[in-house]
Amino acid sequence: MPYDFDLFVIGGGSGGVRCARIAATLGAKVAVAEERFWGGTCVNVGCVPKKLLVMAAEYGHHAADARGFGWDVEATKHDWNMLIGAKNTEINRLNSIYTKLLTGAGCTVFEARATFIDAHTLQVGDQKITAERIVIAAGGRPTAPEFPGAEHCIVSDDAFYLPERPKRIALLGGGYIAVEFAGIFAGLGCHVDLIMRQTLPLRGFDEDLREGLADALKANGVHLHGGNAVTSVTAEGEVKTVHLSDGTSIETDMVFAALGRSPYTKGLGLEAAGVAMTKSGAVHVNDQSATNVANIYAIGDITDRLNLTPVAIAEGHSLAEALYGNGPRKWDLHRVATAVFSIPPIATVGLTEAQAAEQGPSDIYVSRFTPMRHSLTGRGRKTLMKLIVDQATQKVIGAHMLGEDAPEIIQGLSIAINAGATKGDFDRTVGIHPTAAEEFVTMRTRTRVVGE
Repeated sequence: MPYDFDLFVIGGGSGGVRCARIAATLGAKVAVAEERFWGGTCVNVGCVPKKLLVMAAEYGHHAADARGFGWDVEATKHDWNMLIGAKNTEINRLNSIYTKLLTGAGCTVFEARATFIDAHTLQVGDQKITAERIVIAAGGRPTAPEFPGAEHCIVSDDAFYLPERPKRIALLGGGYIAVEFAGIFAGLGCHVDLIMRQTLPLRGFDEDLREGLADALKANGVHLHGGNAVTSVTAEGEVKTVHLSDGTSIETDMVFAALGRSPYTKGLGLEAAGVAMTKSGAVHVNDQSATNVANIYAIGDITDRLNLTPVAIAEGHSLAEALYGNGPRKWDLHRVATAVFSIPPIATVGLTEAQAAEQGPSDIYVSRFTPMRHSLTGRGRKTLMKLIVDQATQKVIGAHMLGEDAPEIIQGLSIAINAGATKGDFDRTVGIHPTAAEEFVTMRTRTRVVGE
């Protein structure tokens, strides 16, 4: 039977748009449905607006630091509404770019929710539409808290549209979102409490980075409450009280539950199409992004594998080429670099020290120093750099950094590590002086050996 479209993509985020656009340029008849906003989480309520808010917070630090260099400047008052207005203007601009990319490639665009009727049929708004192949790229949504008083909390999507900045805020969680917003709100002048189940933030990251970030958060004025769970939240007027598992409580003006994100599968009708899901509620796929249903695929955060925008884009691009081109482009998703835009930021690629120790003997190189800038500002901020080297092959299998410009620096190291560079390759590379980055090619003294 003839289908309305060769390919239908559910979700207009970064991964879905890339998949649709590449498939269309390869000759497929493609449609995309987006029920909320074009560009998905990253563009609207994730990486892009979050980094703009981080930059806003850092300008306050820069103003204070400028005095160390002879500038008579002072950050007296921050205009939250002006910042949010400027952020919204930029996001609207990006939204329009996404739709232009799709229509320019010849895709049909639906601003509506799409749900499965069967494996080839979708309800799209008030229309029934058929497609030979369907890609699920609906992304994720913030995980809502479940303790008593959860209705008094906001989640990350809400934080980008607050009508005013709270004077006091309690952040619940120790992951990316929590530590990034802790830096944002503290930098903009809020009293920030960060409440974590773990004793240190960023579970799964290298332990030295976790310890370094905890120190940096404290230096920025964030009040850490590690090893604590929230038992309930109560409200009296505008004041919220967060009750903790150790019996203490915290009064605040706003409670921000930053408990991660969950795949947005609710109401998609996956059962009608026979699509299998994992125990965590994600769409189950193989290495080729294929579900258990022959013509249905899934990419990005809805698969809950490696929830990073560039990974979703790579998956979408590869899938389109596999279906309509001369085979998929090869992407290495085993050593993907990632960044946390805390203040200062973290970036990392490859294995942590603990992971390396499980695989065998590894040489560990660690450097801690005060950035050159702060020798004049007097700000108590440290940079931490770390290389992990497989002892047998001398290949660099992990690089980690906490400090200013960490994401920009680690991006370059990611190429070297993915290309199989050895510690000798690093050692014979002449550094750029004076930079923090040169430290990665001047680490000569091994700090310790692990995994023996």
